[in-house]
Amino acid sequence: QVQLVESGGGLVQAGGSLRLSCAASGRFFSSYPMGWFRQAPGKEREFVAAISWSGDTIKYADSVKGRFTISRDNAENTVFLQMNSLKPEDTAVYYCAASMQAYVREERLQYDYWGQGTQVTVSS
Repeated sequence: QVQLVESGGGLVQAGGSLRLSCAASGRFFSSYPMGWFRQAPGKEREFVAAISWSGDTIKYADSVKGRFTISRDNAENTVFLQMNSLKPEDTAVYYCAASMQAYVREERLQYDYWGQGTQVTVSS
């Protein structure tokens, strides 16, 4: 069993930055690919970024490439999402997720454990 707790969300002006953290509990955290998703009001939950257990494979949604950076610290059982140059369209609830798959995935259904989410609001 894996439990995930996100933190770091908040209100920021356009062009600003936030750093989200996801603390994981449970065994074998370092063995799991991890991902970040987001869901805006009235929209489907969408992929943002994902990282392999070793950190050597990383994927980003086109909408965040060059602005967001995903990373992980397996010793601290934590995954991060550094978000720079934020835009109002980045406003959403951001979710951390863990996948039991061997490879990094972008599909929401490939993730088995989810956090409760953290709100990110970007004002114009």
